[in-house]
Amino acid sequence: MKNSMGTSFTFSLNCKGKLLEFTQPIIMGIINATPDSFFEGHLNMEQDALLLKASAMIKDGASILDVGGQSTRPGSIAISAAAEAGRVLPVISLLHRNFPDTPISVDTFHSQVAREAVFAGASMVNDVSGGLLDPAMLSVVAGLKVPYIIMHMKGTPQTMQQVAVYKDLCTEILDFFIERINTCTEAGIHDIIIDPGFGFGKTITQNFHLLHNLDAFNSLNKPILAGLSRKSSIYKTLGISPDDALNGSTVLHTIALLNGASLLRVHDVAPAIEAVKLVEAYKKAAP
Repeated sequence: MKNSMGTSFTFSLNCKGKLLEFTQPIIMGIINATPDSFFEGHLNMEQDALLLKASAMIKDGASILDVGGQSTRPGSIAISAAAEAGRVLPVISLLHRNFPDTPISVDTFHSQVAREAVFAGASMVNDVSGGLLDPAMLSVVAGLKVPYIIMHMKGTPQTMQQVAVYKDLCTEILDFFIERINTCTEAGIHDIIIDPGFGFGKTITQNFHLLHNLDAFNSLNKPILAGLSRKSSIYKTLGISPDDALNGSTVLHTIALLNGASLLRVHDVAPAIEAVKLVEAYKKAAP
């Protein structure tokens, strides 16, 4: 797989026996099942509204829906695996019944939730801790035979902004991924996606530095997920609210795509799809 400007781009994911092949970057739509999400547009959706939201995301071009039940914003309050399962399992089951051809990712660092979510219809695990908060996670994911997203986070959601200190940001994150990829491979996980964790234990300046150097992670030969949508690096830099951060999100999504992102995890699918189409056209025009 190559993903630098002007080169070919392909990657595949085996989602519970269903092989998905992609020839350009794809979009993951965020479905929050949390009462304290930082973006108000996704709070407390009733069943009909949830289905309408998911349907619109799929129609707009989302390849994957990512369901999370535990807020991981800075300073958020952690909930138990049981409480998280109570939030996400009904949503995953509902989405899987209504949109069986759309892969669903569960956003969790609890192995118990990951296992139950896959049984409920999820076919991918998105772990903000990269397997470091639950020692059983890697063996569970390997047994489930689903793709695994490893995200880099320094500390925990409760402490990460107090420990955002690095000697060499990109080198430390690269070393983290090398170790985690090796450990995941040894555990028996075959399809691995890496997420550098924008906003997770990084300052605003560090987030922009990471985005500027995102292409360094192409050396790992794994799809790169960029989670930038409506984050504080955007709205604090612009002096606006998360609700007004769509345009800023699209700008950073475009930069991420130019610098090697394979997946964008977003709240707003249609603008992200437009960014992908325009960046792909721009790459094809390269001499």
